[in-house]
Amino acid sequence: MPETNTVSENPRIPWQVAVRVYLEPASLRMLSLGFSAGLPLLLVLGTLSFWLREAGIDRTTIGHLSWVGLAYGFKWAWSPLVDRLPIPLLTRWLGRRRSWLLLSQMVIMLALCSMALTDPQLSLTPVVWGALAVAFASATQDIALDAYRIESASTERQGALAATYQTGYRIAMIWAGAGVLWIAARAEVTGVAQYQSGAWQSAYFAMAASMLVGVLTVLLSPEPQHRVIAPARNLVDWIQGALVAPFADFLGRYRWHAALILALIAIYRISDVVMGIMANPFYVDMGYTKDEVAAVTKIYGVIMTLVGAFIGGVLSMRYGVMRILMLGAILSAATNLLFAWLAGHGHDVRALIVVVSADNLSSGIASAAFIAYLSGLTNIRYSATQYALFSSLMLLLPKFLAGFSGQYVDSFGYAQFFVATALLGVPVLGLILLAIWAGHGQPAGAAAPAAPS
Repeated sequence: MPETNTVSENPRIPWQVAVRVYLEPASLRMLSLGFSAGLPLLLVLGTLSFWLREAGIDRTTIGHLSWVGLAYGFKWAWSPLVDRLPIPLLTRWLGRRRSWLLLSQMVIMLALCSMALTDPQLSLTPVVWGALAVAFASATQDIALDAYRIESASTERQGALAATYQTGYRIAMIWAGAGVLWIAARAEVTGVAQYQSGAWQSAYFAMAASMLVGVLTVLLSPEPQHRVIAPARNLVDWIQGALVAPFADFLGRYRWHAALILALIAIYRISDVVMGIMANPFYVDMGYTKDEVAAVTKIYGVIMTLVGAFIGGVLSMRYGVMRILMLGAILSAATNLLFAWLAGHGHDVRALIVVVSADNLSSGIASAAFIAYLSGLTNIRYSATQYALFSSLMLLLPKFLAGFSGQYVDSFGYAQFFVATALLGVPVLGLILLAIWAGHGQPAGAAAPAAPS
């Protein structure tokens, strides 16, 4: 029987068991490691777009620069290296997963510092190269971390680990969004109305220092139990084991259902991702200040994200991942319509609170369920490579479409753009129904190994 970390649809786990799992060491580690994973994303996408828009960069260019995020969509290409290639000295000291985590975190810190030393108003190219380095290293961190999470707990606990990981991830995104804006606002020279590059420099240096949360967690965490991989006899043998076997295993387990699963993964988050690139330029153009955006996302965004992730994790354990996957898809598309309403409503902080709160709640629910779903599809023998394939596919099409978001807004306006992103989520509902009908979410293999103490 394959060591498949499959999605279980057992709907009757007791409530006290479902909640208590959040206090286990593996879940708590995922909280801080999720923070480390979530921090870089906005710094090369949403927050960067706010910085660039304030610096006078046009929306079309900002949209095209979002393509640096395609690094996340191609991480499957080097995931076999992360799965199998040892890092001199580090792997012997920390183990296979933690060595790659530490290396990628150090690169992220250095690249963020390089971005902080550049003013995009004077020269945009160094900012782009720094963002590419952050995106590449962050994608590598995701590969190692996804494998670490999958190997750290049994199948039944993957929903909880996904929820705590997502909670940390979303807290980091709020810190990398609202936190950056708050720091930049505090660092501005009083009485100077125009754009100040020094304020953004301070903010990005602070973000680089924030990566120490992940660094310390890696150094203090145990290496998970994983299968010992025998050395390859030659290059053909290595390619067979590292590249061919993981994909053949997935296709062999799911056969024609594999196409359905991959299609669902490819478009599940399309509404959120395409919309998100223009969110911060939208706030700037609507006249919201850094402090207003930071306060709303930091207070109400944090609360609703935590609530959403917690609800998503508990409901996934209680009622099954597929049902909550459907709920998350409906909510994600529906909340984009609230942004369309806000575009016509005008500058109103109370309205912004409502919209941001609803968006973060739906995103927390959807993400917790989706991560659990992806984790359940992997074979523990190829956890890094297979999960990297899934998470890459999740971002590839949405990130590509997001690159044209600035052009769409310039042509049709914000309201039509937000309505269009909501409509992008409609096909997702049909694919989830087909996936439930196909029954591939039912258990079909052995559980993953238990988490280390």
